Amino acid sequence: MRLLILVMIMGVFSCTSSSVKPVSNNKAHHTEGGFRNLYIEDSEKSFFDFLRMRFLGEDDWADHAQFADDVPIQDVDIDALLTHEDGLQVTWLGHSMFLLQYEGLAILTDPIFTDRASPIPFAGPKRYVRHAMDYADLPHIDIVIISHNHYDHLDTETLERLALKSAEQSDPIRFYIPLGLIPILSDSGVQEQNIHEMDWWDTSEHAKRYKIHALPSQHWSARGTSDRRETLWSSWAIEINQRKIWFAGDTGYNDVQFKQIGRYLEKVDLAIIPIGAYEPRWFMQQYHVNPEEALQVHKDVNSQYSIGMHWGTFPMTAEMPLAPVNELRLQSARYDIDKEEFDIMAIGESRTLKFE
Repeated sequence: MRLLILVMIMGVFSCTSSSVKPVSNNKAHHTEGGFRNLYIEDSEKSFFDFLRMRFLGEDDWADHAQFADDVPIQDVDIDALLTHEDGLQVTWLGHSMFLLQYEGLAILTDPIFTDRASPIPFAGPKRYVRHAMDYADLPHIDIVIISHNHYDHLDTETLERLALKSAEQSDPIRFYIPLGLIPILSDSGVQEQNIHEMDWWDTSEHAKRYKIHALPSQHWSARGTSDRRETLWSSWAIEINQRKIWFAGDTGYNDVQFKQIGRYLEKVDLAIIPIGAYEPRWFMQQYHVNPEEALQVHKDVNSQYSIGMHWGTFPMTAEMPLAPVNELRLQSARYDIDKEEFDIMAIGESRTLKFE
């Protein structure tokens, strides 16, 4: 029972051409025992806070499985993945997992191929919608981006499968991770020469084909009860032929860091921003944006087009499965932002962005 409670806790909590980077803040997020956020007082919520939020609060928790049919989902067009040539093809595979294909490169973000976001197979947040594809049908993968170590973003069984896939490819997969995650990847079979561990504001360039920028987010890390914030969390920018994709990972909002990112990147062609896992606000606000804050992030990073993620897949928080989408539509009207600027996708859908 204690192990099950731990799993529940972890599931809920987890829930260039550029300007000069802000050197004054470059290492301010480092602490003696790990890392911290710069623009909030980091929470030290206890097990009893979790119990109060989950079982004693005023917020009713949605029965996500009961409403799973409301979530738009379709089978992935495998032929489209294998024959893609023109434009930036974006395929949403659920939660924070996207397949991005552009200029001959294929990128996976926060991949999770399993049914549970949990360290054990029989407990913890269970996927309430089906998988949209057999992951054995994925094309050659060049890059895997991981935002942080929570179980819904860093899944060891998935890493093991990707390590095998990497060994079978003519070119290995390159894994880009925040500071402190090398042991998890190594234990999952990923060769260390293929792991690129990065701090905020670091840039890695590969054979002049692309650049990867590790950038701030406002979140936290832990995979147990005694390792809180010992490893770093990040957002990421992928730059290919001067086109820039920004993957937010998990994040709360502050009015400094996303504007810094916007100035640093100057313009983002595609931003992938979380819109779900935000209720109840008294518990989630510091580390998870709601749809209104997601729209502000979109504006702060100078995104030309954004897609909402981190909803419709795992029962992480109290809101109904479609609540993030409905709230995004409501707030988009208030901000005068239409679907041509910030949209959502069906799980399994592929969408191609053409650049002029």
